[in-house]
Amino acid sequence: MRIDTRQDHGAVILAVTGPLDVDNIAPLDEALQQVARDGTGPVVVDLSAVEFADSTTVNVLIQAHDALGPALRLAAPSAVLQRLFALTGLDTVLPLHASVRAALDA
Repeated sequence: MRIDTRQDHGAVILAVTGPLDVDNIAPLDEALQQVARDGTGPVVVDLSAVEFADSTTVNVLIQAHDALGPALRLAAPSAVLQRLFALTGLDTVLPLHASVRAALDA
């Protein structure tokens, strides 16, 4: 799993690549905690290159939502992630956007 961080239009974008599971979720959790501490504005998590996620990912995203509130935006989740989010109800709690651009414009 890899996270590339960049700034765009006043937002922090965390582009995540690879699977997200109990063995490698810590870097994403740490990155989200850091941006929450920094209070930098919108935080877009680009999930377009994530092909797998487990329940630990859901927990990390819920904790990030608790810390960031509406500043947290999830972008471009794959069909697999959309299904996970629907099954867990996360899609009713967190804003999901079709693309990073849509998340930035929200």
